Amino acid sequence: MLIMAVMVCRAEDPLANQPAPKAVPVEDFLPNFDGAAAVFSRSEQFRISGGQAATRGTAANLVEETKDELLRLTGEKDEWKVPIRIILRGKPGDPARARETVLRLTFDENGYAMELFVNLSRGLRNEPFKRAVTEALVYAGSLRDRPKVESEIPLTVPPWVVEGLREASAWRLKQTDRKLYESLFRNGGLFKLDELFALSEEEYLTIDGASRAAFRISAGALMMALIEQPDGKTGFRVFLAELADFQGEIPSLLRKHFPDLNLSEKSLEKWWALQLAHKGTAPLTESLSVIQTERALEEALRLRYKDEAGVWQVITLAEWQSLAELEQPERIEAVRLAQDDLLRLSYRSFPSCRVLLLEYQSLLSDFAKGNTKDMLKSLQALTETRAMMVVKAERARDFMDWFEITRARETSGAFDDYLSLKARLKSRSNTRTDSLSKYLDRLDLLFTVPGDKKAEPFDFIPPPF
Repeated sequence: MLIMAVMVCRAEDPLANQPAPKAVPVEDFLPNFDGAAAVFSRSEQFRISGGQAATRGTAANLVEETKDELLRLTGEKDEWKVPIRIILRGKPGDPARARETVLRLTFDENGYAMELFVNLSRGLRNEPFKRAVTEALVYAGSLRDRPKVESEIPLTVPPWVVEGLREASAWRLKQTDRKLYESLFRNGGLFKLDELFALSEEEYLTIDGASRAAFRISAGALMMALIEQPDGKTGFRVFLAELADFQGEIPSLLRKHFPDLNLSEKSLEKWWALQLAHKGTAPLTESLSVIQTERALEEALRLRYKDEAGVWQVITLAEWQSLAELEQPERIEAVRLAQDDLLRLSYRSFPSCRVLLLEYQSLLSDFAKGNTKDMLKSLQALTETRAMMVVKAERARDFMDWFEITRARETSGAFDDYLSLKARLKSRSNTRTDSLSKYLDRLDLLFTVPGDKKAEPFDFIPPPF
């Protein structure tokens, strides 16, 4: 029997050190050695054991939900041949393990089978669990039509494929944030394509939360760019079937199954950038918040004119009096771009702000005609109204933050990356021996009371909520 670890585990992880169950004929599919109750999922590809009955039922629903999402994304029929056994270990409140999930592939004379070990110290968390199930399904798809012969080539599914599939499914289900795509496109992203392809599972687990989010968005945009190619779903299914044991360069495998990427050397990068730009473009039906509308309004209320040297100058609408001597044609030209900006903003502004945009349009028209008798008073009233709306919006946001913080009954895990980084920094020796550091160390002793505990540089005292 050959057992191959398809996900490398840290040595200190107790979950990863569990002995592998003995392989048995696939049709019997790994009977329950620990004696705990087990359930099969709807398609019977998944067998879940361990944990409480409610947890097993939740896991059975989640695996089929994940599978349905993947099948809809790739346009594939459910013709599974490789069974997947899911073993739930521990219970909520147990000490956290270094790895939340561990995936193993087993082979014997009857074929391949997969085992997914899940630690429940933090409960059955949906997204980490569904990510691990997606990875298992990709492996299972690669093995489905393989002859029942053990392979000497190590099987590997890179993180960009798993994260890309999860993100593409989230986009299809409208469960992701378009603004992340917009931000990544405008700032050029944190990952280039070769870096995306080269990142290993071990490296992915060590990057911080912000880099992980950028990686997921980048991988998702690439995945959607591939699937949306002509005959993209067909090409993608064949690509996944060859991926696990492919030993060459990923771009060459992509060009093999997506012919449109062969148009030029930079075709893949162009498709990827276009996908980021397309997904990051806000639809006309998406409204801005009050604060976002205020920022856009501040940018729109600009008057443009030519000075004596013929150079275009820009001033705020509040400075309109400096242009009071302009002739009507110059006034019309000065407000033209501002009126266009207000019109475009009205499509997406916060609904209650649209009446303000109409009043500003009216003031710009009056300025162009030279009717500025009550303009100063009107501008002051509009400024006060805008300031009041911003204050109310901020108070509403602060109240919602307070409500979420004070009503929280369990940890979200959002700061796990920060806590892990803090622990690594505290355990890492970083003694500096330059003259300035030695001087500061000696000076520090003068301000330390004997017997007092010296504060660590990364100690953090949470606010008293």
